[in-house]
Amino acid sequence: MITDYKKIQHSALELDENHRAKLAKKLIDSLDKQIDDDIEQAWVDEIKVRKAEIQSGKVSPISGQEVHEAAREFLKK
Repeated sequence: MITDYKKIQHSALELDENHRAKLAKKLIDSLDKQIDDDIEQAWVDEIKVRKAEIQSGKVSPISGQEVHEAAREFLKK
């Protein structure tokens, strides 16, 4: 078993893109040891509210590109 971090990192980076993605998901999942049901429900509720606002026309979604451009402009100030 490989236990040296640098050896593990080197080996992982030699994997093809698909296997690196699978490994990354497993590693991230291992950090999320326990899901808080209250927090999870709060996110579900928030998603429902935002979806309803978009469907009703109360708010209009903007693209990720627009968000990034606005953030860059904001950070220039």
